Amino acid sequence: MKNKLTYIIDDDKMSVKLISILISKNKFCEDVQPFYNAQAALDKLKQNCTENKNLPDAILLDLNMPIMDGWQFLDQFVLLPIKKEISIFIITSSIDPIDIEMAKKYSVVKDYIMKPITTEKLNTLCILIGKTN
Repeated sequence: MKNKLTYIIDDDKMSVKLISILISKNKFCEDVQPFYNAQAALDKLKQNCTENKNLPDAILLDLNMPIMDGWQFLDQFVLLPIKKEISIFIITSSIDPIDIEMAKKYSVVKDYIMKPITTEKLNTLCILIGKTN
């Protein structure tokens, strides 16, 4: 297990719960920190941006959320002075080809994954994280 901390950013509490259970069952990481809006996650990242040990190894990011959507989060994330490699995975129910193409414009986004999350998809994320860390 190379991944110590994962942020799940999703306003759907049921999705967060299901992803958290799957992560725990598959030993994807040591700790999961849920955020039900992207602004709260961004604030936490800003607070810890100089402390690598307090930063996540991976972020599972939903796109469609109130307050701040996934795209707005990504626009702000790339401006942070973070030195640590953080793998961001878009986890969404959106099958819109425009969203898929837009995700490719962000170098920090490692993959675009359709909900629901499965063990197979989680294993793919582990492999991608292993390649970047």
